[in-house]
Amino acid sequence: MRLLIVGSLEGHMITAGKIAFEKGAKVATVDDVDQAMASLRTGNGADLLMVDIGLDIDKLCKHLDAERFSVPVIACGIGTQPSKAGDAIRSGAKEYIPLPPDAELIAAVLAAVTEETTSLIYKDPATAAVLKLAEQIAPSDASVLVTGESGTGKEVMSRFLHTKSKRAKKNFISVNCAAIPENLLESELFGHEKGAFTGAISRRIGKFEEANGGTLLLDEISEMHPRLQAKLLRAVQEREIDRVGGNQPIKVDIRLLATSNRDLEEEVKKGNFREDLYFRLNVVTIEMPSLRDRPLDIEILADHFLGKYAESNGVPKPAITPEAMTQLLQHHWRGNVRELENTMHRAVLLSRDNLVSPEAIMLTGSSFAPAAAARTAVSQAPASTAAANAYGGARTPTQPASPNVGSSEAPTDEKLVGRTVADVEKDLILNTLEHCLGNRTHAANILGISIRTLRNKLKIYSEDGTEITSPGNISEHLSPSV
Repeated sequence: MRLLIVGSLEGHMITAGKIAFEKGAKVATVDDVDQAMASLRTGNGADLLMVDIGLDIDKLCKHLDAERFSVPVIACGIGTQPSKAGDAIRSGAKEYIPLPPDAELIAAVLAAVTEETTSLIYKDPATAAVLKLAEQIAPSDASVLVTGESGTGKEVMSRFLHTKSKRAKKNFISVNCAAIPENLLESELFGHEKGAFTGAISRRIGKFEEANGGTLLLDEISEMHPRLQAKLLRAVQEREIDRVGGNQPIKVDIRLLATSNRDLEEEVKKGNFREDLYFRLNVVTIEMPSLRDRPLDIEILADHFLGKYAESNGVPKPAITPEAMTQLLQHHWRGNVRELENTMHRAVLLSRDNLVSPEAIMLTGSSFAPAAAARTAVSQAPASTAAANAYGGARTPTQPASPNVGSSEAPTDEKLVGRTVADVEKDLILNTLEHCLGNRTHAANILGISIRTLRNKLKIYSEDGTEITSPGNISEHLSPSV
C-alpha cells in the first residue's frame, strides 16, 4: 500500500513512516496540506494519509472531497488529545493515533486499510474453479472483464489478478464509473490541464497516468456514457490518452480490467455500450458466481466475518449455533457476500452469551422482532470502537475493550408485546446510531439499509421531537487510551 505522511510532529511522523515501511508500505512525506494535494494531483497517489493533527485537517478533507480523491485520513498527535481528535474526526478523519508511534497499532491500521483486498476466502468448488482460471490468466497483460451480481467480490477478484501479475509491485488504481458524474469522469480518467474548465485550478494527473506501469480497474464500466466510451476505446487501442485541455498525446503502459453487474452483450444490443469497446475489453471473462451457487463458502465466510467484527467491536468471537447456520444456508442472499458481511456484523452485536442464535440473524426482508436483543447488544458495545470500525477494525490485539456503556438489563421478549414494529425499529436505529457515535454511514452498514433510508428515518424521528445522536458528540466519548 502507498502511505503519504503529512507533517512531522517533532520527527514522530517520520518514525511512524519507518515502521510502516518495515511493514511493507511505500512511504512518501510532505510538509503540509498544500503539498499533500499537489502530490496527489501529480499522480503519485496514496492509499492512506497520516496527517499531523496540528495541520488544517478540515481544509484537507474538503479538498479531497471536492477533487474526488477517495483516500482515508488518519490524524496523528502527541499523546492523548480528545478535543483535537474529536475535531479531526468531525472534519473527516477516520481515526486518531497517538504518538510516539506504537508499532503494533501502526501495523493494525495498515492491515485494516488493506484488509481482504487481495485474498479470497473460499471452500466451494465453484469458487475454486474461478480462482484456477484467474491464476492461469493473471500473469498475462490481457484485458479481463469480471462479471457477476452486486456483492459477489468483483473488485476483490480484480485485485487478486493484479497481485498475481507481473505488475504486482506497481500501482493498482480503481475508478468507480457509476459513482462519478459523466461530466467529471473524463477528467478523472485522463486528467486535465490548469484552466481547462471552471474549477481546474491546477494540472491534475488522471487515473490512466497514475496507473502507468500497473493495473487500471474500471469498476461498473457499463455505467459509462457512450460519448466517453469512444475516447476510452482510443486509449485502450493505442495506449495513448489526451488530458482535458491538453494538446499533447501521452503514452501509457497499463493492464486494463473492468467489472460489470450487467450483461454487456445485452447492453450492446440495446445500444448502451459500444460493441468495439466490448470486444477490446472482453479478451477474457471471469464470472463471479453468486453466493447461493457456492453454498460451501457461506460457512467459512460467516466465521471469518464473525471474527472480524468481534475484534473491531472489542468483544470475544461468538460461536454460531447449528440452527443459525441452517438459517444462513437456506437464505437466498440477493446481496451476496456484501449482504452476508452485514448480517454477521449485526449478529455480533445481537449475540447473547457469546452465541449467535437464529434470533441474532436478521436477514434482509425479515422483521425487527429480534430488536430486544439488539437494544442491549448495541448499548453494551464499546463506544470507543467507532473510529476503528471505519476501517473494519484498527484495534490492536493488546488493546483492551472499553467498559460497557448504557444499561445492562436485557429486555425480555414479553416487553415487545403491544409495541408496533415501527416503534421497535426506531429503538434499534437510534441505539445503533448511538453505538456508532452518530456516524450515519457506519450505522447504515450495520443495519443493512442505505444511507438515504437512514437519513429519512432520522428526519422523521427528529420532526417528532426525538433527540438524534450527532457526530458532534464524538469527543465526549473518546477513551483516554485513544
